[in-house]
Amino acid sequence: MYRPLPDYVTIRESPIAGLGLFATKKILAGTYIGIVHIINENDPEGIIRTPLGGFGNHSDTPNCFKIKFGHDNSWIGALRDIEPDEEITWKYTLYEIK
Repeated sequence: MYRPLPDYVTIRESPIAGLGLFATKKILAGTYIGIVHIINENDPEGIIRTPLGGFGNHSDTPNCFKIKFGHDNSWIGALRDIEPDEEITWKYTLYEIK
């Protein structure tokens, strides 16, 4: 059965920005959390954000890492243990254009 979010993640108001992802129970370091982006050449924007990707917020001190898997999607996993009610964050890839 499809679930837009893992059963240990919820969406609620974030002190970082708008809405964010929060742990509903302890997530152990190294846990695969889910896919955040899917590359789709048939989509007008070329990328589809999953609920995880759409509600995840940036942090310079994240508790998750983001990995590009293959050529068509990116997923996140826990860098360290994440406590219940803690916001789930990762470092967005930022580029400076000169």
